[in-house]
Amino acid sequence: MLGETSLEVFLHDEMLKRAIGMTVINIGELTKNVTSETRAAYPAVPWKEVAGFRDIAAHKYQTLRMEDVYLSVAEDFPALKTQLVKILSKEASL
Repeated sequence: MLGETSLEVFLHDEMLKRAIGMTVINIGELTKNVTSETRAAYPAVPWKEVAGFRDIAAHKYQTLRMEDVYLSVAEDFPALKTQLVKILSKEASL
């Protein structure tokens, strides 16, 4: 999602910060729509944490530490994407 964007560039690019913030909110909102059956079938996915991150990003945006957002998106979201792609490919083959 951030590609090769450095923390310094991220912190000084208001449009990028807002875009990433809205993306975090959207991903979290979509996560809340995942059925309880799917959540139970894939307990390794941090469903609750992703939804919680959405709530923080949406409701406490002004006090959000953008350094923390950057680290979460750069370090945690690639693994989340990998998990979700595997789930979607497995579910599509059923």
